[in-house]
Amino acid sequence: MTQNTSQQSKTLARLRGPLLLTWFGMIAESAARALWPLWSFVIAVLGALMLGWHETFPIEAVWGLAVLSCIAALVFLVRGFIKFRLPSRIEARARLDASLKGRPIQTLMDSQAIGPQDEASAAVWRAHQMRMAQRANNAKAVKPSVRLAARDPFALRYVAVLLLGVALLFGSLWRVGSVSEIAQGSTDLASGPVWEGWVEPPAYTGKPSLYLSDQDGQFEVPEGSQISLRLYGETGALTVSETVSARLQDMGSVADPEQSFLAQKSGTLDVAGPNGASWDITVVPDSAPRVEVTGAVERGANGVMSLPFAASDDYDVTSGTAQIALDLGAITRRYGFEVDPEPRATIELDLPLPISGDRSDFSETLFGDFSEHPFANLPTLVSMTVSDAKEQTSEINTTHLILPGRRFFDPMARALIEQRQWLMWSKTNAGRTAQMIRAISHRPGDMFRSETAYLRVRVILRRIETQIAYDGFTNETRDEAAQALWDLALLIEDGDVEDALERMRRAQERLSEAMKNGASDEEIAELMDELRRANENYIQQLQRETAQNGEQQDRQAGNQDDAMQMTQDDLQKMMDRIQELMEQGRMAEAEQALQELQEMMENMQIAEGQSGQGEQQSQGQQAMDDLADALRGQQGLSDQAFRDLQEQYNPNTQTGENEGNEGSNGGQGRGESHEGQSGEGQGQDGSQTGDGAGSLSERQEALRQEIERQRGALPGQGSEAGDAARDALERAEDAMRGAGDAIEQNDLAEAIDRQAEAMDALRDGMRNLGEAMAEAEGREGQQGTADGREGGEQRDPLGRSPGANGQAGTDQGLLQGEDVYRRARELLDEIRKRSGESVRPEVERDYLRRLLDRF
Repeated sequence: MTQNTSQQSKTLARLRGPLLLTWFGMIAESAARALWPLWSFVIAVLGALMLGWHETFPIEAVWGLAVLSCIAALVFLVRGFIKFRLPSRIEARARLDASLKGRPIQTLMDSQAIGPQDEASAAVWRAHQMRMAQRANNAKAVKPSVRLAARDPFALRYVAVLLLGVALLFGSLWRVGSVSEIAQGSTDLASGPVWEGWVEPPAYTGKPSLYLSDQDGQFEVPEGSQISLRLYGETGALTVSETVSARLQDMGSVADPEQSFLAQKSGTLDVAGPNGASWDITVVPDSAPRVEVTGAVERGANGVMSLPFAASDDYDVTSGTAQIALDLGAITRRYGFEVDPEPRATIELDLPLPISGDRSDFSETLFGDFSEHPFANLPTLVSMTVSDAKEQTSEINTTHLILPGRRFFDPMARALIEQRQWLMWSKTNAGRTAQMIRAISHRPGDMFRSETAYLRVRVILRRIETQIAYDGFTNETRDEAAQALWDLALLIEDGDVEDALERMRRAQERLSEAMKNGASDEEIAELMDELRRANENYIQQLQRETAQNGEQQDRQAGNQDDAMQMTQDDLQKMMDRIQELMEQGRMAEAEQALQELQEMMENMQIAEGQSGQGEQQSQGQQAMDDLADALRGQQGLSDQAFRDLQEQYNPNTQTGENEGNEGSNGGQGRGESHEGQSGEGQGQDGSQTGDGAGSLSERQEALRQEIERQRGALPGQGSEAGDAARDALERAEDAMRGAGDAIEQNDLAEAIDRQAEAMDALRDGMRNLGEAMAEAEGREGQQGTADGREGGEQRDPLGRSPGANGQAGTDQGLLQGEDVYRRARELLDEIRKRSGESVRPEVERDYLRRLLDRF
């Protein structure tokens, strides 16, 4: 029994620590519940003082708030003492015992009430107390539980804590001490006058405000800074005098309690009276911004102008403009420029500014594409100005330059652009332009690469002459003709051919012309990339033809084994060699290497072409040739109608002159330059040459019947493109029928318009027929490729084996090594250039800027 009592005493002694901590926790709970309004109020006031709220109120309001705060704190303190209750040790022991399973502490303190004399019963009781003692040994202090939510339903204590947290982040503990300064100031105010003042520079300068009490006798401020002063105390005790505002009126009294003025010039500021002060203020003037062109104008390969410039200001440049006007004094007034030009508005552009960063001193580049503008390739004056936040404008910086435009290397395209420039100079040049276009297209010979370009030239010529004859050549019609000439020049320059070999030849010729004409490095690099793409496209076409003509190549395998083969790497090395020679300025050697490359590619085409000499012309190709003949025939009838219209208004004009320009067979559908093929025109018209409206209407009707026959035999029936071609031919028939009716009624002007509609419909039909033929060839090509894989292994003209999908090639990209990085740099430069072009939509510029931020 004694041993059991000793063990209980040891257990209770070990519980003193957890019990004491539990008791302290209960005291903290009671204090928090009773005093939470007091400590919430105290930390809220402390946070307000640290944030300096008291500095924004008058001294009277600060004193009033201080008294109210003390009263409120006293009330909360008294309320806390009333509600506070000190917990007893017994309550702490009960809480600690309740946290343990089976309440072991109470068990240790209990004694056996029944059967203590029974040895067995006493043994059970001792065993039970030993188990409870082991549990009591694991006792830990109970954590306090404040539970203030019921007492603070609006969570005001959290608001006070949040305010203190904000004050710790953005306030200062030292500002609490300014309360005493305010109190001292009130004492001084009671004893004598005081003042306060500060200087606020203009917002655009980014300069901080200055407190006058913190400044020495001399300091600098930006021009336009606002100086504010407040005088406290008896009126007249303090006076203000200054020479910095340059005011001559509305100055007010020198003793006004509140004074404010702008610093316009250097001078002095004096506060006279008790505790007065004096300063020498230096006003830093805001100079006007500056702008200047820093380099020569450059022209990109596509005619885009780039003009570098630099701008600077004391603080920030906010905007800038560039005006481009024609420099008439620098233009040689001859040929189409002999007449006075039509008035044209100056070109106005917004200068690009840095997207981010400092705008006080920067360099940028002005981009613009003026290839289609009437000022293109003419002497101009570029006037730049910039403005700052003070709305000051810089002096005009004027630069004389030739406004860059797109360069045309094809002689025919250059000639058409020259005529377009004269036409845009003044519409009085329309007669001269028509005469020059007629001379260009009189004997085309090899001047035109395609009959499409020749026919479009004739349509433009006919419309200009018709509008001149009817006095209908207005500004709108002039602009339409200029746009048509521009589109035609692009067609001739860039080419509209589907054949990859022709495209490759055009790229080689353009590159050769550029080297001869001394083009810039950027233009040559652009044309070199174009030649690379054309060569790759040509090789891909030969691959497709190789797969489609697999059976014939099997029969010629023995001959091809002995032929020289070159790999893609060899071709790449040749291209790199040409570019290296051009970069070194060795143009003669580069042109010779380019000629060797051209001959090699031509030989590849000849070998490929010889394998298919025995093939017969397909039905679709025959239909295409027939439509082309019909289009030429319709062009000839339209020219004949135009000549007849001219004879109506000029009956004394001899037809021999027109026949000398157009040829004797123009009425039959051919000009003199196509006289060798005039038999086709006669065959399809089915009529003899004749003069007069009746013969012309008969030939028009014969041509309409021919189109009706071709529409019935047109291939590609059932396909979308084939049905579109039939619809186009049907529109052509209707237009031809209307033209014939107009000719019979002697309304030649209406007949010419309907004939133009017929030619447009024929062109649409030819385009749709070409698409239908391409779809059919694609289906045949897939079948031919599958058949070709059944035979032996085939190789393309570069000696490469076909892959698993039947196409010759390699898994590696054509651009490898340095070309990859060079192309990446070019793409980034192009994106950066376009992002600075203010003429582009803001949505596009924002997308380009996000691309630059990402890469």
